[in-house]
Amino acid sequence: MTHRANAGKHARRDLRAVILCRGGLLILLGTVLMSSAAAAADKPHILFLLSDDHSYPFVGCYGDRNVRTPTLDRLAAEGMKFHRFFTGAPQCVPSRATLMTGRSPVAARMTRFSAPLPRDEVTFPELLRDQAGYATGVCGRTYHLDGTTRQGAAIARVYQQHRLQTFAERVDYLRTGRDTEVAGQVAEFLDQKSAEKPFFLWANFSDPHHAWNAPAEFRPDPASLQLPAHWPDLPGMREQLADYCAEVNRLDRTIGTVLDVLAQRDFLDKTLIVFAGDNGAALPHGKGSLYDPGSNVPLIVRWPGVVQAGGESRALLSGEDLGPTLLAAAGLEPPPRMSGVSFLPLLKGEPYTPRKHIFVERGSHGSAAPVNVNIRSSSYDLGRAVRSDRYKFIYNGTPWIPYSPVDSAGGAAWTQIQAAAAEGKLAPGLQATYFTTPRPVYELYDLDNDPSELNNLSGRPELAAVEQELRETLAEKMILDWDYLPLPAFAEDAVKVKGKPKGRKQPKR
Repeated sequence: MTHRANAGKHARRDLRAVILCRGGLLILLGTVLMSSAAAAADKPHILFLLSDDHSYPFVGCYGDRNVRTPTLDRLAAEGMKFHRFFTGAPQCVPSRATLMTGRSPVAARMTRFSAPLPRDEVTFPELLRDQAGYATGVCGRTYHLDGTTRQGAAIARVYQQHRLQTFAERVDYLRTGRDTEVAGQVAEFLDQKSAEKPFFLWANFSDPHHAWNAPAEFRPDPASLQLPAHWPDLPGMREQLADYCAEVNRLDRTIGTVLDVLAQRDFLDKTLIVFAGDNGAALPHGKGSLYDPGSNVPLIVRWPGVVQAGGESRALLSGEDLGPTLLAAAGLEPPPRMSGVSFLPLLKGEPYTPRKHIFVERGSHGSAAPVNVNIRSSSYDLGRAVRSDRYKFIYNGTPWIPYSPVDSAGGAAWTQIQAAAAEGKLAPGLQATYFTTPRPVYELYDLDNDPSELNNLSGRPELAAVEQELRETLAEKMILDWDYLPLPAFAEDAVKVKGKPKGRKQPKR
């Protein structure tokens, strides 16, 4: 055989080797792509619907007859509703920080209303995008985590100079707008995202946030409303509650338009849908307070094929738990910094160990400074609370500040409540709750017997062990979160007899 023939033979052999090699690479690449596609198919699309100032139980599926919410009721009937979901704070900025980071507002350094979320606080949508290949977005009402825009040009320059507004980098799609624009923004996001990627979208709504301006068609008859014990039955209270319920009813219709978009694009039954409120209603005892109506909000989860239809739970859940749960649903482990606990097993009907306690933080509201002792607590107040199944312990860090409801202090409800108090016409529990000055530093409530939290039991000897346990639990949380408030005193330090600690011998002088 000639040298040329040998060269040709070797060339053909090398070519076959290359073809085989390339074929192997193509097969390997195809296998990888198929595996990636299968992995993506296993990850649910996620839609997080967040209303604003929405207290439990103002959704029809919870048995509340003041509102009409067929859309949300249908989500609950096809999914699972939760009765005891508590946001990390009774205010929008810190509560949203908790929802996004899986950490308390204190730990995330988000107790000041004007603060942008620090860049080193990682949100769960970022982890979904970076570790699970999700297309991510935020739309609707402002998400509140890039700092306030109401403090003028000087503050805006600080944000810009130090690149503190980071959400455009944290998600792929970022829009804000009116509630009427949310459905269109959801459609735009779905149309723009890659078809191969699962998606996470956080859609925010203004309703039922104050100011209340829903049309008359949504408004119930004030005379038909049922009032809880923490609201006196006054005409102004009924009128404002009717205004609030109208906003909830309008919200329900708006959410229906968003679900229509998912259905039109064949995503509705392929999507894990979460609906929740960001904090409680802007009415007395609600938004801004550490009582349950300030942070106990609706939570509904619909996930076809995973969450059994018609389920419900009274397990204690925290806003810290949402991020870890949605990460787990996408197959990701939450990072160690997240203090929240996944309730994915609860959604799947698997064995689940519920929380023993949830924690709520109250900080300043808006950007008002505490320039005098008469400033309303709706502007500046510092407090912490811990809640178990039965008991609530509240620690008021600024008890000298009188109570006033957030956003509705000038409305007919609070105006008439104040007038009734001045005339001595309020029931004792209401008088004590709203008009004790200074407020007690410590409050303790038996929620089984006093669900409206009107009878403060702090200091009662028969509940000393309960109160001590809650104080210690709250102190542990404050320590682990690097809280800046002084720790609550423990019972043996708080009880004094003639200036001397009870039960302790004084050192000899």
